[in-house]
Amino acid sequence: MPTILGQNQYGKAENRVVKITRDGDTHHIKDLNVSVALSGDMDDVHYSGSNANVLPTDTTKNTVYAFAKEYGIESAEQFGIHLARHFVTSQEPIKRARIRIEEYAWDRIATSDNNSKFIGSDEVNHSFVRKGQELRTTQITFDGENWEVLSGLKDLTVMNSTNSEFWGYVKDRYTTLKEAYDRILCTDVASVWRYNWTSDDDRMPNWEKSYAQAKKHILQAFAETYSLSLQQTLYQMGSRVINSRSEIDEIRFSLPNNHHFLVDLEPFGLKNDNEVYFAADRPYGLIEATILRDGVEPKIPVDMTNL
Repeated sequence: MPTILGQNQYGKAENRVVKITRDGDTHHIKDLNVSVALSGDMDDVHYSGSNANVLPTDTTKNTVYAFAKEYGIESAEQFGIHLARHFVTSQEPIKRARIRIEEYAWDRIATSDNNSKFIGSDEVNHSFVRKGQELRTTQITFDGENWEVLSGLKDLTVMNSTNSEFWGYVKDRYTTLKEAYDRILCTDVASVWRYNWTSDDDRMPNWEKSYAQAKKHILQAFAETYSLSLQQTLYQMGSRVINSRSEIDEIRFSLPNNHHFLVDLEPFGLKNDNEVYFAADRPYGLIEATILRDGVEPKIPVDMTNL
């Protein structure tokens, strides 16, 4: 039975690029991990090995670094848009470009107030410490006419030490979990949201501000929701973002329930009054859902995890 070629793409994955912007003695860092995937008229290279339509992946790597110099990195989204537009418009065989970017954040190190005998401590604006919080993500897709921008974050660990319950659930002969009326709620937030900007004719969002505001609303909703289930908290987080940010139409979350179990201290003659817990890393409940603006069709892939 004959075979035919299905969906295919190629590119250079995980190009690590660090851009230092020097504003006098004050420096700024953008630290990205950029993956390029290109698709289009690529039948011949698969069927016969002809590379006539193939832009080398090494060239895509070089383009990432050259663009960091030529255009700078205002935001991960803007950088990805520059790259996607370039590959589709400069190479006729390429019909679609997908740029995935992870951004590693850095904080400026605050120096001491006292005078330094080595260097003026109040003049140090070039020292940084890697943030230990979330990893910012974005995926830019361009087909020559339409844009799709998916941004988000992952590995944002949050915890409520109270104001969380879990009871009234289905019980069968395999159920051993005790109902909880005051529990720890902890999760590692992974989220992707979709912007409704799809055309160069439309006004482009302020990517940096939008990301910061979306993260803020996610955190505030987590903190301010009295939770009867992690699903309820997830819905409130998504609704807060959709209702507060007009440029975002859809948001999806993948939230592991990082269980914290009370330790039995009675063998030691001690009473554990919701004070000492065992933090279990696995197995864990995994709660996933998409929140949409009313009337919007879902487009974010549901397979955010491998589970």
